[in-house]
Amino acid sequence: AHMVTIRLCRVDDLVNMQACNLQCLAENYDMRYYMYHVLSWPQLLHVAESAGKIVGYVLAKMDETNTSDGHITSIAVLRPFRKLGLATKLMQAAQKAMVECFGAKRVSLHVRVSNRAALGLYRRSLGFEVVSREHRYYRIEPEDAFFMRKTLQSEPAEPSSDQVAEKSDSHPFKPEPRRRTQQF
Repeated sequence: AHMVTIRLCRVDDLVNMQACNLQCLAENYDMRYYMYHVLSWPQLLHVAESAGKIVGYVLAKMDETNTSDGHITSIAVLRPFRKLGLATKLMQAAQKAMVECFGAKRVSLHVRVSNRAALGLYRRSLGFEVVSREHRYYRIEPEDAFFMRKTLQSEPAEPSSDQVAEKSDSHPFKPEPRRRTQQF
């Protein structure tokens, strides 16, 4: 069994995230696009790491016009590490940070209509619903996409300030106001 940890992405992970993307998906991005994400929304990018190797990642962003909407740009897990629940954990980490750091109300993504495994994950495990079908959204290996979205749960009421003081495990990048985060 592999020991896998989910953690925030660092700039020095980007090359390995890109390598993971190239191995898993037809939709590939140049390094500038990864840099744009990590510089703009460092709180949202997470990686799955095993024995010092990046075995999965989630690339996510906030919509720049509708700022309460988050979007999952890309998520991938290397084949030997699938079926361990890593994609679910990566998605949950990104969604949690969207709510805590940016006050996100909704999150969306695109998925190939033929990607049964991903569709099942998004629908059953993560509660996304299909909003629309976008014709030939994917240009490489052309295919339609389902545009999926879910409403994010806002955080429960903050505990009183004396309780917050003893638990200051705040997010390393978090803008004010500070809120508590949980590690997996």
